[in-house]
Amino acid sequence: MAGIEIPVYLEIGSKRTFACSLDWPGWCRSGKTEEAAIEALIESAPRYAEVAKRAHKRFPKIEAERFTVVERIEGSGTTDFGAPGKVASADYDNFDRAEANRLRDLLQAAWDLLDDVVAGAPPALKKGPRGGGRDRDQVMQHVLGAENAYARTIGLKIQEPEMGNRKAIEEVRAAIMEKIVPGGGKPEKGWPVPYFVRREAWHVLDHAWEIQDKS
Repeated sequence: MAGIEIPVYLEIGSKRTFACSLDWPGWCRSGKTEEAAIEALIESAPRYAEVAKRAHKRFPKIEAERFTVVERIEGSGTTDFGAPGKVASADYDNFDRAEANRLRDLLQAAWDLLDDVVAGAPPALKKGPRGGGRDRDQVMQHVLGAENAYARTIGLKIQEPEMGNRKAIEEVRAAIMEKIVPGGGKPEKGWPVPYFVRREAWHVLDHAWEIQDKS
């Protein structure tokens, strides 16, 4: 896959810009400028390659000149706060069963990575301004809480599980997987499935990498 074009979109806020891959859900990084955001995306490629490997997907060779900006989207306060909060135009495109399965595989790989990172991390993490100085269990519970909120955008009403309740966590994830089915178009309410998967995978990986960096 060397030399393949890598389509990305930029979500541009007043203070922060996100560069997000359209093809690889969760591979989103930010910077103060468009150039800094793309550079951060490139720097995170080895980390995301682990996700692709777990999902048994071939990750492309990363070359800066192969990145193609296919859309620029005006950001919001969410962007500046530190989360990619805008839906890309391509997220409304029709997608088939093969793509739905691919999305499911990559999201599952992100969850598996998070679980492994949490299992191997110390309870107390290095303190710093990012994440408000939360420790391992607090970060994981935050991820589960956000997952609960995100699920509502695809029509799921679920109860936030406690991080020690593996059965409840797996039930939530199974319910989410059942919503990742072929489709397309703009939903009447909530998020289109491709955007949901990208946002959920980004949040999971962002905090998995946070725990790794602070362990």
